[in-house]
Amino acid sequence: MSEKESPDYVQISTAAAMTLKIFPGRFNRGERLNALNLLVVYDDSCKGNCGYCGLSQSRDPDENTFIRVDWPIVSLEDILARTKKYGKHLGRVCVSMITHPRAFDDMCTIMSAFRDQTDLLISGLIAPTLIRSKEKVMKIKEAGADMVGIAVDAATQELFRKFRGEGVNGPHKWDQYWKVVEWSAECFGRGKAGIHLIVGLGETEKEIIAIIQKGEDLGAKTHLFSFYPEGGSSMSNWKQPSYGQYRRVQLARYLINSGIQRAEDMKFNDMGELVEYAGEDTPAGASHLPSGDLSSNVEKVIESGEAFMTSGCAGHDGVVACNRPYGNERPSRPIRNFAFLPEKSDIDSVRKQLVDYSGDFERSL
Repeated sequence: MSEKESPDYVQISTAAAMTLKIFPGRFNRGERLNALNLLVVYDDSCKGNCGYCGLSQSRDPDENTFIRVDWPIVSLEDILARTKKYGKHLGRVCVSMITHPRAFDDMCTIMSAFRDQTDLLISGLIAPTLIRSKEKVMKIKEAGADMVGIAVDAATQELFRKFRGEGVNGPHKWDQYWKVVEWSAECFGRGKAGIHLIVGLGETEKEIIAIIQKGEDLGAKTHLFSFYPEGGSSMSNWKQPSYGQYRRVQLARYLINSGIQRAEDMKFNDMGELVEYAGEDTPAGASHLPSGDLSSNVEKVIESGEAFMTSGCAGHDGVVACNRPYGNERPSRPIRNFAFLPEKSDIDSVRKQLVDYSGDFERSL
């Protein structure tokens, strides 16, 4: 066993390392990180082999990023001390499992340390392949978590199998992931479980919006990510989804998770692209995106900008704490998930992106 493995050590995101002054850096446009993201760490790493993931065991060993950035290894003791000193504004910590036989127990140990030594709310990003009973989900709650997330990632069973299961000689099963989603919603309560979905793995907008609705109906909110090609992974040359595609799914997610509309209210073209919103107060055909003639509810949502902010677990104030600045793009590129409330110029750009159908994702793998 290495001297730098969990539970005594964890990996910490670049943004969290900056926030805790482990190394220098600054955020753009006055952003700040509102939740710590931690990852259990082992010498023999994750036993999964997901095609897009920076933790995949088949990835080029010279590459060491995850979700676009470096994740340095830091002692849990140091992180706790720095959280007390520099993290007064933080609202939450998320402790993430990987698919490793020690990950569940170590995640619970780390959670318990934060429960006992800080006042942060605690989330667990859990690995369903290792969660074989509802009792294990309850143990996560007993360790101090008030919310859990399940990284389903792929919007269809076929894509899940292709990139997470048999298609990459991986251990993950679609049905097991959804069983754990159900257990989590039952144990933690409606809205206290979340599913992660990645836009841009080859699904249509219609397919991913249907899965967002499935999660909502089970009591799980969706935390949305835009695919980013990890260097050294089998999908390193895969294109990111267009901004139009991502914005339309963001907006649909917000409408569904806020209870404003359902997936069945929305209409799609032959390519599975979202082209029309229709709710109880909106006659069909009255809200075609290309015409800009949106229903009052949808118009208010767009104007507020909240739909295009990072979706994730909330802090004590009910506002999303897990805001992950630049987790989906480089700082030099237009923002996909805003870590702050978008300004008027941002909303003007978003409006143009919503009606852009010219550059959608090409299935080029």
